[in-house]
Amino acid sequence: YLELRELRSCALVCKLWHHVLHGDENSEVWRSLAARCLAEEALRTDILCNVPTYKGKVRAFHHAFSTNDCSRNVYIKKNGFTLHRNPIAQSTDGARTKIGFSEGRHAWEVWWEGPLGTVAVIGIATKRAAMQCQGYVALLGSDDQSWGWNLVDNNLLHNGEVNGSFPQCNNAPKYQIGERIRVILDMEDKTLAFERGYEFLGVAFRGLPKVCLYPAVSAVYGNTEVTLVYLGKPLDG
Repeated sequence: YLELRELRSCALVCKLWHHVLHGDENSEVWRSLAARCLAEEALRTDILCNVPTYKGKVRAFHHAFSTNDCSRNVYIKKNGFTLHRNPIAQSTDGARTKIGFSEGRHAWEVWWEGPLGTVAVIGIATKRAAMQCQGYVALLGSDDQSWGWNLVDNNLLHNGEVNGSFPQCNNAPKYQIGERIRVILDMEDKTLAFERGYEFLGVAFRGLPKVCLYPAVSAVYGNTEVTLVYLGKPLDG
């Protein structure tokens, strides 16, 4: 019946509770926590289909979009994982997740559930990067505080410049609505990479700074929706 923070405190002083939290990830404790913190829609739809355990689902919720760290022109839907951009003219709007990373290796999935518009960018940003600006621009990658991949034209963006096309192949396929893109952040190697349909597309950015980096997106199309689900540590191979 305890919340996760209290359970963590128990685990720090009790071997039994440590085993409960770090052993079976589908235990009754994690199942109960998932039922309490996750919306029914998130549990009964395929949003979390690639997160197999209840512990993973709870973790994904805590790493989802922040309702307090996004543009005023977007809101997070009741499922807790999907951003909805309101139909505001001449505005680019983004959102960051609740938790950022300064160490370790992390993976998450992002997919669009509506039109991309002229600009649709996925990537990472520091806490200093803006989440709203005037006009229809590639907000992620517009300064030195963010790094993004524009799914519309396959350009990589950072510091207001195009850092080449991605993936680096002839006639790279364009993004299809609903297609899940897996983003892989390696803070040890300081790289950001992408996968599409379990196909590794390559490293997009190298030499990332040793600062706290947050999964982020930016969108311009009215009523478009973007879902982000944290997966945990990426599986090699």
